Amino acid sequence: MSHDVFLSYCSVDKSTAQAVVAGLEEHGVRCWMAPRDIPAGAEYGQEILDAVKACRICVVIFSEGANASPHVRREVERAVSAQKHIVPFRVEDLQPTGAMEYALGNTHWLDAFAGPLEAHIATLLATTRRLLGLSGTAAARAAPAAAAKAITDRPSVVVLPFNNMSGDAEQEYFSDGITEDIITDLSKVSGLFVIARNTAFTYKGKSVKVQEVSTELGVAFVLEGSVRKAGSRVRVTAQLINGLDGGHVWADRYDRDLTDIFTIQDEITHAIVEQLKVKLLPQEKKSIAQAPTDNIEAYTYYLRGRQFLHRHSKSYYQLAKRMFVKAVELDPSYARAYAGIADCDSFLFLHYHMDISIEGILETSARALTLDAGLAEAHASRGLALSLAQRTEEAMAEFERAIALDPNSFEAHYFYGRACFAQNKLERAAALFERASELKPDDYQSPCMLRMIYHSLGRQSDIVPIARTGLERAQSELTLHPENPRPVYLGAGLLIHLGEPERAREWLSRALAIDPDDLLTQYNVACVYACMGDHEPAFDLLERLLPHANHETKAWVKVDSDFDALRSLPRYEKVLELIG
Repeated sequence: MSHDVFLSYCSVDKSTAQAVVAGLEEHGVRCWMAPRDIPAGAEYGQEILDAVKACRICVVIFSEGANASPHVRREVERAVSAQKHIVPFRVEDLQPTGAMEYALGNTHWLDAFAGPLEAHIATLLATTRRLLGLSGTAAARAAPAAAAKAITDRPSVVVLPFNNMSGDAEQEYFSDGITEDIITDLSKVSGLFVIARNTAFTYKGKSVKVQEVSTELGVAFVLEGSVRKAGSRVRVTAQLINGLDGGHVWADRYDRDLTDIFTIQDEITHAIVEQLKVKLLPQEKKSIAQAPTDNIEAYTYYLRGRQFLHRHSKSYYQLAKRMFVKAVELDPSYARAYAGIADCDSFLFLHYHMDISIEGILETSARALTLDAGLAEAHASRGLALSLAQRTEEAMAEFERAIALDPNSFEAHYFYGRACFAQNKLERAAALFERASELKPDDYQSPCMLRMIYHSLGRQSDIVPIARTGLERAQSELTLHPENPRPVYLGAGLLIHLGEPERAREWLSRALAIDPDDLLTQYNVACVYACMGDHEPAFDLLERLLPHANHETKAWVKVDSDFDALRSLPRYEKVLELIG
């Protein structure tokens, strides 16, 4: 019988292997595992040899025992010689040695030795589905579904975006902010599995059936609600629904002064914890009860800033920063607002090459951490600032801390991936961008980065599926924000790999028309020109932008595979001079 995945493991890792198989098979990935799938009386070695030949992917549960196992080594060597996809699933923090290093040294690693196993199995599921050509929206949602369903000892819940009932579309930021804060608070409870914010928000503005959402995301419970803000009063309704039968588990309505909004969020969180019979640890109880600010006006400005920040364009970054600055003026001890300011400045520096002081960004991010050392977004902001300052080791430590505090942080994974790419740590960058893409199902930037990294790593079979995913997302973003050139020039790069060069040229012209003086636009248009074989316009753009580029952009030119065709040409010497 044919199968998708051959599982190679040593006996000490049997329980992990069984969990991996269960997580994959639950979502239609056919697995072969010894001795489960060896018929009674069959010749053991021949069955394994035949199974390796029949599979499309070989997943290796890699540990110290597997590294030393001659049986695992032979299975991997057979998979390599048969030109199968090899996916090492590393459950212990160690590097392969000896023959195993030779067999696995150049393959794509998935690290599964930190954090809950079910989350790593979800990442493995998304990877195998992509390798099998099952990418897209369903695959994006399969990862959180697998993670949730794999948990047998923790209730799982998704918080759908609360409806804005204020009769004013401009109040949307407030209902979204309350939703996000409830997700954040519930995520602090170790006894719960909570779907990430970005995945939950893919349902925003859609008419959905609770039981369908429960099935798609693999969660047992769904929280939905509404917010009505009028003057100094606010009404919040919330209901917890059993995803299996659609029955109400709990519901309540809160009519309070606006200044009580943090108390309302706290009460909703505790009500859910109580209904699901989850025990709060003392530190969790303290963390949930800690209000981010005592100033409701500062909170309102912060929520507006966060709404603008999520729109990801130059004008919105600038507008978001003004909102965060106003929040800090109203409450000088508001850590989240300082992190927001640092993020805006970093994005403007990175994406739009604006003349912003790195020292200023470092100072702002440090202020956020001083005020709240346990704030994941502050560590992510600090990591990005340190990366921009070329303080690499410190940046890595901050990114790791951010992910440890919030494994669902898109920003931490995305900017960690950028930092690794600039250092030519492509395997690690690929893993981080893959996780970022899963965490934010509408993010087009991570798939675009993965397309380039897969090319550098020789993972040619992965390029077309990820390009399709990225293009679909870029088109959606462009519909929402036609003034933003970023989805246009990144999408153009994807079109080349999907065999649509003429359409790519149209997109390049559009990107340059939107913002012809933007250095990042020039850089990415040069990338696409180089890929299409239009070397002279690519050189023209590089020579135009490099005298004004920051150090990260110059570092990227050295490792960006899109420019490989230029490196042997005489004009590339001028590029190297400009890089310095």
